[in-house]
Amino acid sequence: MTFFGFRKVSVFICLLVVLCSCGGPQQFLEPLPDTVDFNFHVRPILVQNCYLCHGPDPSGRKAELRLDIFEGATAELKDGGYAIVPGKPSKSQLVHRINHKDDDQIMPPPETNHKLSEREKALLEKWIDQGAEWKDHWAFLKPEISDSNATALSVDTFIDARLEEKGLAKSPLANKNALIRRLSYILTGLPPSPIDIQNFMADTSENAYKNLVDQYLNSQAYGERWARHWMDLIRYAETKGHEFDYEITGAWKYRDYLIRAFNDDIPYNQLVKEHLAGDLLDLPRYNSKTGTLESHLGTAFYAMGEGTHSPVDVQKDEADRIDNIIDVTSKTFQGLTVSCARCHDHKFDPILTADYYSLYGVIQSTRFSPLSVDHSYLKENTYQEIQDLKKYIRKTVAEKWEGEDLIMEKLLAKDENLSIKASATQNTPYKVLGDFGNTGLDGWKSDGLAFSEQTTLGNPLIQGTSGELEALDEGRVSSKFYDTGIFGVLRSPNFVLDSDFIGVRARGAKSTIRIIIDNFQLIQNPIYGNLSQKINESKWKNHVFNVAPWQGHKAFIEILPGGYTSHSYELPKDAYVEAKYAISYDTEWPSEIKKKEESITNKMNLATLDISSNQVKEFNNLIQQRRLPLQFPELRPIVDSINKLALKLKSNSFIYGVSDGFGVNSPIFNRGNHQEPSEDSIPRGFLSALPLGKVPFKSQGSGRLELADAILDNDNPLTARVMVNRIWHYLFGKGIVETVDNFGLQGKLPSHPELLDHLAVKFKTEGWSIKRLIKHIVLSETFKRSTLRDNENIQKDADNLYLASFPVRRLEAEAFRDGLLATSESLDSTLYGPPVATYLTDFMQGRGRPSKSGPLNGDNRRSIYLEVRRNFLEPMMTTFDRPIPFSTFGKRDVTNVPSQSLIIMNNPFVAKQAEIMAQKLLAQGELSFEDRIEWIYVRAFSRKPTTDELGKATEFIEMFKNIEHQQETEMDEELMIWKEYCHSIFNLKEFLYLI
Repeated sequence: MTFFGFRKVSVFICLLVVLCSCGGPQQFLEPLPDTVDFNFHVRPILVQNCYLCHGPDPSGRKAELRLDIFEGATAELKDGGYAIVPGKPSKSQLVHRINHKDDDQIMPPPETNHKLSEREKALLEKWIDQGAEWKDHWAFLKPEISDSNATALSVDTFIDARLEEKGLAKSPLANKNALIRRLSYILTGLPPSPIDIQNFMADTSENAYKNLVDQYLNSQAYGERWARHWMDLIRYAETKGHEFDYEITGAWKYRDYLIRAFNDDIPYNQLVKEHLAGDLLDLPRYNSKTGTLESHLGTAFYAMGEGTHSPVDVQKDEADRIDNIIDVTSKTFQGLTVSCARCHDHKFDPILTADYYSLYGVIQSTRFSPLSVDHSYLKENTYQEIQDLKKYIRKTVAEKWEGEDLIMEKLLAKDENLSIKASATQNTPYKVLGDFGNTGLDGWKSDGLAFSEQTTLGNPLIQGTSGELEALDEGRVSSKFYDTGIFGVLRSPNFVLDSDFIGVRARGAKSTIRIIIDNFQLIQNPIYGNLSQKINESKWKNHVFNVAPWQGHKAFIEILPGGYTSHSYELPKDAYVEAKYAISYDTEWPSEIKKKEESITNKMNLATLDISSNQVKEFNNLIQQRRLPLQFPELRPIVDSINKLALKLKSNSFIYGVSDGFGVNSPIFNRGNHQEPSEDSIPRGFLSALPLGKVPFKSQGSGRLELADAILDNDNPLTARVMVNRIWHYLFGKGIVETVDNFGLQGKLPSHPELLDHLAVKFKTEGWSIKRLIKHIVLSETFKRSTLRDNENIQKDADNLYLASFPVRRLEAEAFRDGLLATSESLDSTLYGPPVATYLTDFMQGRGRPSKSGPLNGDNRRSIYLEVRRNFLEPMMTTFDRPIPFSTFGKRDVTNVPSQSLIIMNNPFVAKQAEIMAQKLLAQGELSFEDRIEWIYVRAFSRKPTTDELGKATEFIEMFKNIEHQQETEMDEELMIWKEYCHSIFNLKEFLYLI
């Protein structure tokens, strides 16, 4: 509503308007509440009709009037008067304007196509009359329960209270057949087996249903079902899309991680930490059975976004990728649309542009990286054991040399100025980006085990067969610090490109050095090919990267054993890389590099050979002159042990996730344009409207762990609510808040706010257990009700918002396909493993098309194991509304379109399952006609057929017998007839819906 200059109106007209709008009783379809609540009655009106012009965003605000806060709404208007005068609707210009008859005065203006209903006007007036109480948005208020015993209350307590309030009659409980089918599909994504049905029907004990709930919650299929729900949130895919649809390294290993996590009921707060900062946890989580590290696998969700392989503007590409990550992160964990603040303050929610760029800095400071999937306790213990043995070797050598007093005194007396003096001749100007001639890594970060945390400087080189000391190693970084084929990545600090070239002096085999500009990863020709070089020579070589086109961009250097094949990381067993230094320069490689100075006075320790590079050279001179003891036969078995132990450190399984970089605070981009950054940077942090949101992150790295802590802060009102609401949505098909990904002002109001808060508090106090919360809900009478609805309930609550009955639900794409396989008894229930390649039809063409098609039946695996190729999405899955993986989809579309029926009727996979089912039916031996129909119905519908259905089945079979007699077919006539009958069963509504 735009409040431009108010005209002076006569008292008579003003009173007339007030009398017309407020005076006398008014009849509405739904009566006005006794007390008008700002959050549930008033704010929705203002959000939908007023906030666009009078909301939080100052850039679009009209007439300097702000209606989203009390201070703004009650401030004096620039032309006099007040929009809202608490307790006095007749003096409130808002009431005057919403009731005005003139098009140039009425609010909202006609051109907005918004018009308040009479009930909405009456609500606003009554609210002002009652004092115009303002409240923070309900979702930003911490969920609290007044009764200390409230967590023990049942779901039914809250649901039944609203039913009574609305005058709705509860539907009866569903029969056991419907109940087991509902529970099985919702908890496991599969129909119940005939054995489960038989056992449940025969169990008349009080705990029959409770035991069934436990059975399904503890089944392996549960994890597969609920992992797929989560995959919708993080836009799971196994390829990057765009032109060539490159593979995302090890994406399926993240999928398996999710299945394990849900089956093991890993607490939700732990899952949040692992997704946001699993690589940074002080107490990482290991698999209890295998000992392998699990926590860091969660960070793969950052890397599930799309990837452009040759963007012209890498800064824009980075901005778009970070925007997607912010969008997915904020929707998934907080139910907020933070990306709306990329260009300006959020139009509706209290989310500032500064909030957006505080998160932008967190992601910008994060580096995408391969991660070892087989990292384990064993490797960590082995690594430490090797470290101890290497220290023992140093100590043994040093102890034998300690008796050489004269030599030691001469070494100690030498000048400790370690810099290599530059020659007097003119040298090319350069900048040292990394010098590995000393002990440390010169500020670079090492991830993985390969590079250790130090250079090779001072390592005794013992000949394995003779035990003779050959030399002390000179300083360099080396990924074969222990052996080849060990995973690790070495990365430089961030720097701004200000020279034409970057040079790295390196050697190695089957390894890679890359220059990462603006976090761009898909390095290849025609534009970016020179930014990655293969290292495949055993002799030292100067590797030159021409970075002149990107001067002014931020960058870092990445050195890693192994490399990328079509952007998928691989590590051969004999791969290694070593480097002496990295520089930036113009024109030519410098003829001489001045070594960085190293202060050794406080570090040097001859007892452990922690000595300077100059002293290493002096020792090596003495070794060459054989002036020191060189025979160490006692170290031969130690060297042999190190070589054997190092074999245990090798890695061959990888996933693409993230590691920590160096903290970068981002400027604000004017109107979201990365080419117009502000002069000042925004400290990394959380959303200012939430607890801890005004505390800048202190981490020298990205701050992702602080972000996780802020999201999980006990006072954060959103985290538990959002997840509880998601669980309710997956159980009932609709959340307590219908807009499951948006708890902001444009989201729907909760249908049962007290219940939502009750469940949120219960969720946290009971250890964030997802299984425990699911069990609490599905044991309720509300969940067990029939789907039957009487006409009176339909008239009073057409959308079944208050759950007088259980909602009729259509099976999701995966449940429909998996149900076909289970019904035909073809399902392969094997857990985990690489994805089954997509079955390619002749119509699925385009760049990035795989050379081979997968099998039509997907190897009979569950749908969660079918490959998700962004450019070649499976048609059946897409037709039945599996979302396209580009953002968070906590709520899938549920469409009813002709193509779905056509797929069921004509898809060869569906027809084949009908044939398989018919074959297995006929293989049962001499069953009566009624027994055959019952065999089919139990598997398809979890119940026996009625007398009427048996009659219709008889008619169907007889009709097809007559048709088959008139047609030639290679298939056995009886098999063909029963195949067609099974196929018809798949087309029935009861097969597609939970009724």
